[in-house]
Amino acid sequence: MLPRHHEPIVAVATASGRGAVGIVRVSGLDLSGLIEGLIGRPLRPRVATYLPFNDASGAPIDHGLAIHFQAPHSYTGEDVLELQAHGGPVVLQLLLGRCLEVAAERDARGDAARLSGLRLAQPGEFTERAFLNDKLDLAQAEAVSDLIEASTEAAARSAGRSLSGAFSGEINTLRDQLIALRMLVEATLDFPEEEIDFLEKANARGRLQAIADQVDVVLDRARQGALLREGITVVLAGQPNVGKSSLLNALAGAELAIVTPIAGTTRDKVSGTIQIEGVPVHVVDTAGLRDSVDEVERIGVARSWSEIERADAVLFMHDLTRVGELAYDAGEAQIQARLGAALLRSDRLLHVFNKSDVAVPPGASRGGITLSARTGAGLGALRARLLELAGWHAQPEGLFIARARHVQALRLTRAHLGAALEQAARADAALDLLAEELRLAHDTLGEITGAFTSDDLLGEIFSRFCIGK
Repeated sequence: MLPRHHEPIVAVATASGRGAVGIVRVSGLDLSGLIEGLIGRPLRPRVATYLPFNDASGAPIDHGLAIHFQAPHSYTGEDVLELQAHGGPVVLQLLLGRCLEVAAERDARGDAARLSGLRLAQPGEFTERAFLNDKLDLAQAEAVSDLIEASTEAAARSAGRSLSGAFSGEINTLRDQLIALRMLVEATLDFPEEEIDFLEKANARGRLQAIADQVDVVLDRARQGALLREGITVVLAGQPNVGKSSLLNALAGAELAIVTPIAGTTRDKVSGTIQIEGVPVHVVDTAGLRDSVDEVERIGVARSWSEIERADAVLFMHDLTRVGELAYDAGEAQIQARLGAALLRSDRLLHVFNKSDVAVPPGASRGGITLSARTGAGLGALRARLLELAGWHAQPEGLFIARARHVQALRLTRAHLGAALEQAARADAALDLLAEELRLAHDTLGEITGAFTSDDLLGEIFSRFCIGK
């Protein structure tokens, strides 16, 4: 167990603010003393009991439900007590304070060693204890947070599948296959006198290739799951008055940005999030790219370039009604040159030709998207192209949610398996090197579910949870 995980913890488990119901949650190795001090009698496990929650003088703070989940049949694997009261912040704070007060009183009398040190929970500490007590693996624990934070229905459903163990099941299957293959390799290394022709008789290369192919499948699905979780950031770039703000409003279906005929109306970034086939798309409207003597506008343009450099995709917007104007065309060429330097990959750039309702697209628009932000014509093609740029190709049904660290671990696993395949294909294969690559692949897969995990990684993951979960 990590430091301080023997101490009982308490927190308000519901969101801040007012609501119909609020929950105070306590977790510890033995909460019988706390229950006796709070309630005055034992609670029947896993049965909701309606009763008053009294203060130290015996006056009721509120009336509500108390539920005792005895270890190990609880979310954390420890004793858990939930007090469900009316959802006013003052009421919940009074209940929270009463729990701490009872624990301190009994601790002072020396009759409740298991309650010693009851303290406020850290962010994610309830779920962290669930992981440490083998109620959830690490991928499932992360899915708890992803389910809470899901911004689309598809992301929520995928997080639910990960929480139920769909992602972990695939990882564990791969690990089991690797373990079996590692056993054969290690047996050959340990008993060379048996003259086992490992590569041929055990079909090592075939089994190894099958595992590598399955990792490719899981990696592709993990990339799709990461898109559902993270989404993509799309920046609208171009000269002033080409229709960037109008396009943002059209995509969002709401007036997020001010639209006027005056050049330079947008001085700072304006953003909105839409969803396309369940994938969150974070659209950022930026200040028009041009040289300006206005200090505020110059700062806005500088911020625009910063957003462009960080974007997953950049829509370079062109005004079809101004193509052919000398000053406009010169500005387009200047922006195009700078975009080439700012974007390391050309596949991040998409040309969008706006105002097709009043102008005929020139031949230069081939390869880009022609649309009208005012009428909505062409928006469907743009949405499809954005998903293509993001690398989305799967339907959300059957996907599991994934994080960047999962994708990175799977990529590293595939790299080790590739090195192992190269060794296995050699006529003079070095089995010790093959065994080492298989071990590294096995360990890397274990990092996903937490079989091999550093305390630093655990701290980083659970610190991002909300308090009370």
